[in-house]
Amino acid sequence: MFYYGYDPTYILVLIGFGITLLAQIFVSSSYKKYKKVETKSGLQGFEVARRILDMNGLHNVDIVETKGELTDHYDPTRKVVRLSTDIYHGKSIASSSVAAHECGHAVQDKEGYFFLRLRASLVPVVNISTKVGMIALMIGLIFGALKLAWLGIFLELGILLFQLITLPVEFDASKRAAEYLKKETLIEAKEQSGSKKMLNAAAMTYVASVVSALLEILRLVLLVSNSSRDD
Repeated sequence: MFYYGYDPTYILVLIGFGITLLAQIFVSSSYKKYKKVETKSGLQGFEVARRILDMNGLHNVDIVETKGELTDHYDPTRKVVRLSTDIYHGKSIASSSVAAHECGHAVQDKEGYFFLRLRASLVPVVNISTKVGMIALMIGLIFGALKLAWLGIFLELGILLFQLITLPVEFDASKRAAEYLKKETLIEAKEQSGSKKMLNAAAMTYVASVVSALLEILRLVLLVSNSSRDD
């Protein structure tokens, strides 16, 4: 039977939210710290990005400014690296690191990096499966159709799978970024430590997303299991 009262399994949601929040605070504090530290090279973010793209033969990839803070991303459909205003114009360790990271994704795209291609192919599948999964889960719990509820959980696993595949994509892009910055002397040796800390902080947000998704799946499993025992 499905109850509409207090659900104790929501403690898992709160834990997941807390982990994600801490990761966001960590990356935000790291960004604010290294945003204030200018590099000796004095290169702006878009200049760093242009050099890295050109050194990898990606002369066709454009770099454009986009609104927001830390909204930076690589658009594989349009072959464009989009950098937020502070990153685009900034001359800091943070701007160089973020710009290099997004260029790492562009190089992944050029090389046909397996996990990047896999993630891109999963986007439409995951979008559909999670929507259908949640509908199946709710209907199954409300009407006591537990097989339907379990099917819903299975479909919801798509979120966790997507987050897991994202990890190697992001870690690899950060690894490439560190190599590019060092190889082209875009930042000095003393600045590389700060750059790595900035990139690692950003990577932790993706780890937190995996943990959060895992906890949500566990919550749903416990919810359906409790419903089956109550019937």
